Amino acid sequence: MRRLLLACSLLLPVSTATLHAQDWAKARLEKSPRHREYISLKTSGGPVQAFVVYPEIKDKAPVVVLIHEIFGLSDWMKTMADDLAASGYIVVAPDLLTGKGPNGGNTDSFASRDDVTKAVSTLSPDAVTEDLNAAVAYAKTIPAGNGKIAVGGFCWGGGQTFRFATNNHDISAAYVFYGPPPAADDMKKITVPVYGFYAGNDARIDATIPSTIEAMKAAGKTYEPVTYDGAGHGFMRAGVDPADTNPNNKKAREDGYARLTTLLKSLSGARKSTVESAANRSLVAKAAKSSKAKKNAAATMECHDMSTM
Repeated sequence: MRRLLLACSLLLPVSTATLHAQDWAKARLEKSPRHREYISLKTSGGPVQAFVVYPEIKDKAPVVVLIHEIFGLSDWMKTMADDLAASGYIVVAPDLLTGKGPNGGNTDSFASRDDVTKAVSTLSPDAVTEDLNAAVAYAKTIPAGNGKIAVGGFCWGGGQTFRFATNNHDISAAYVFYGPPPAADDMKKITVPVYGFYAGNDARIDATIPSTIEAMKAAGKTYEPVTYDGAGHGFMRAGVDPADTNPNNKKAREDGYARLTTLLKSLSGARKSTVESAANRSLVAKAAKSSKAKKNAAATMECHDMSTM
């Protein structure tokens, strides 16, 4: 575990910065016109705080449960929730560090990103599952929801999204952003389609794609991975960070977000156009070809998206 955390710190030069380094995200959020609130989810381990955002639409909408990175419920994570609400979806983003910070605080009570990373890495699999089950249970009760619930996550949260799909059968889809897969045997328990979003410059995660394709196919499950060329791990955050200098991250973020919202349309009862469907099939085919070429690439599961489940 110490080696994992050390590798993470080496790959994250800003890891010792305080959480307030995302002031740009906080500023974006404060300009949002959408209704935002914090609610308390009931679990056997105590209440879990969740950030909830509502779209400004007249019809009922699907609910998306978002799972944060190993950096906790950061300001960027809240802007991601707000972006999805702007696109017409209700979002529930639980803070899985609720009560685990200094003096019983949450993610925002930690002094640094390193402290958050260490805290998330100690979360127990059963506790994470229970917290996410509570979020899904709450999503079912939202009057403005249409009964469809999806789960999505980033980095560490991407791995938790894939794993959670093996445990919860009340969700309709799972969206995995650059996270590791669960054990092949556990994939047999998945009952929903899983859509993967991966960075082209992320060999340690990309190396897991070929075996995941094979395992999901053998289990008779739907798994559609797409890899975005030139992008780095964490592109959904980096692609909107004003300090990021990789244009491929911005493009991957835009393309990944467009794909995500296109897929979410099916949960709204909206029928995807043949153009969208054909485009997605093309992306999936490209991802499969790219993954096959990388099958023998060396990879390790260290750093901030390692799966502890």
